[in-house]
Amino acid sequence: MTTLSSPLRATTADAPPSSPGPRRRARRTPRDWLRDGGLSTLVIALPMILVFGVFSWFPIGRALVMSVQQTNLISTPEFVGLDNFVFVLQDPLLGKAVANTLWFALLALVFGYPLPLAAAVLMSEVRRMRGLFSALAYLPVVVPPVVAVLLWKFFYDASPTGVFNTIAGWVGLGPFPWLQNASSAMPSLVLEATWAAAGGTVIIYLAALVGVRTELYEAAEVDGAGVWRKIWHVTLPQLRGVLFITLILQVIGTSQVFLEPFLFTGGGPNNATLTILMLIYDYAFGSSLGGNYGAATALSLMLAGVLAVLSAIYFRVTRPWSS
Repeated sequence: MTTLSSPLRATTADAPPSSPGPRRRARRTPRDWLRDGGLSTLVIALPMILVFGVFSWFPIGRALVMSVQQTNLISTPEFVGLDNFVFVLQDPLLGKAVANTLWFALLALVFGYPLPLAAAVLMSEVRRMRGLFSALAYLPVVVPPVVAVLLWKFFYDASPTGVFNTIAGWVGLGPFPWLQNASSAMPSLVLEATWAAAGGTVIIYLAALVGVRTELYEAAEVDGAGVWRKIWHVTLPQLRGVLFITLILQVIGTSQVFLEPFLFTGGGPNNATLTILMLIYDYAFGSSLGGNYGAATALSLMLAGVLAVLSAIYFRVTRPWSS
């Protein structure tokens, strides 16, 4: 008598053997770390780690200590707790410095952020002499910042014979008190800062534009897209990651502006260009007998904390857009 195997039994017998589950990764031992060259890697990296620790982390730790001390680096430090932070928050100049810094950052964002991108897009469309235009765009970055500020300070001469006032006089305008007027001093500083820093950002955008695939532009042309539609629908989406990084770097950089107001106006006129870093400088070096370094470090830590929080929020919000 013949017996038939059940379908279930046949299916089970013909099924391929089940694949083994994921293997557990063997735990690395110190001997494995030495065998893989970990010691030699540590020896090579140790000098860099020490230099970075001495010149970066040690000052940060020292600032944390000084922020809770009353010290001018001459007399014996005295522990005061959070009094330095209270002193800074009660300083009537703090609100003015914060407002001026935000105003500078806003002007730099409105005028200085899109300008390098527009210049890079235009230069990327140039077929001839692109290297010359790139060099001319980067030239202001090569000029030492102090030299650039002194040169522009000469251009901003408020007399009718000043360079900018002479140019304005050709069209029947001026003369303008560029740096002597509270309403025009900050835009004048932003104009020079944009000229000095735009070249480096232009080079970054030019390098990023090289990575944009040409077939995307060809497909857009087939669909009848013009120049502006190609920029909006092809170029900008492909540069999202770079644009987000340069934006946060510009916000951090403009929040720490110091050189321009210090050399151009010294914070004037009437504290119209007083920034947060200038206030920190005044705390630390405003007195010939030794400044209040505790208050200076306290305000520095407060600024660093605010920038860190803003950076974290920015990257959290823009994470879906940049991917």
